[in-house]
Amino acid sequence: MNRKDFDAYVREKEPNICQICVRKDDREIFSEEWNGYKRTDCTHIMSATKSIVSLLVGIAVDKGMIRSTEEKVISFFPDYAVKRGEKTIFDITIRHLLTMRAPYKGKGDPWSKVCSSENWTYASLDFLGGKKGITDEFDYRTVCLHILSGILFRASGMKTVDFANQYLFAPLGIPAHQNYYAKDAEEHKQFTISKYPKENIWFADPEGLGTPGYGLCMSAADMVKIGQLCLNNGIWEGQRIISEKWLAEMTRPRTVENKYFRGMQYGYLWWIIHPERNIYAAIGNSGNVIYVDPGKHIAAAVSSYFKPTVFDRVDFIEDILFPCLM
Repeated sequence: MNRKDFDAYVREKEPNICQICVRKDDREIFSEEWNGYKRTDCTHIMSATKSIVSLLVGIAVDKGMIRSTEEKVISFFPDYAVKRGEKTIFDITIRHLLTMRAPYKGKGDPWSKVCSSENWTYASLDFLGGKKGITDEFDYRTVCLHILSGILFRASGMKTVDFANQYLFAPLGIPAHQNYYAKDAEEHKQFTISKYPKENIWFADPEGLGTPGYGLCMSAADMVKIGQLCLNNGIWEGQRIISEKWLAEMTRPRTVENKYFRGMQYGYLWWIIHPERNIYAAIGNSGNVIYVDPGKHIAAAVSSYFKPTVFDRVDFIEDILFPCLM
């Protein structure tokens, strides 16, 4: 398939793709836009936000702001009043949150209760724990992951977006991001489902903490820089951004006991696509992906506007995009 045929394929088969950017051997080898998007426009990358937050937590660990992933979650919130009878919450660690193995009360994400509260972190803590104890079962959550933003703030004294700007985005040449606030539930919904280009923003709670499970807006050209950083073992243009130790732990595969995730395994908020080849990805709804293949030293980023029937584009990247480029 030549470039012209590839363009036609995207328009017909993957119509919500907005941007694609690919880097190999430390240089950009492909960049293209669709749907009226410019190279610098951003899309809401959905759950791929989680993987960026994993890097931020790693940086905080590297800098000694967080001692380790074994620190107890509740230790960061001494002023939080634990519900009567709740015992499990005292044993839950940061690692449980990063691996999606923290126990919660109830099923699914309590969006309305968390997002209508004045303190999203404490509202999320209200759901953490439960009578079953720590079962170490994989339980994928999004809104309750807000606890991680609370931990990062307590550990660093910095709002999520400020921490990201200083320690990750600026060193990579990614434009500084600003918080985005929704005045009501309808505006919150429109932020999520809008098909139009966005600015460099991060959805935030009333206290200015960026949502760690979703809400970050980036261009594919900036997303692929994250992939390149991982390929370079945490170094960007000669500067150490994050430790090799964290990246190794972040991408260590852990089995997912769930048939709904196409057999993928999980690291620290990154999906492990092919454990035997250490290929991993940040994956967000609508087909927003940062794909990293250390063996071939190639990273690809796909940004897309909201389309709920598209969950990931790993097959597209491996079977259509890469064969077209190489």
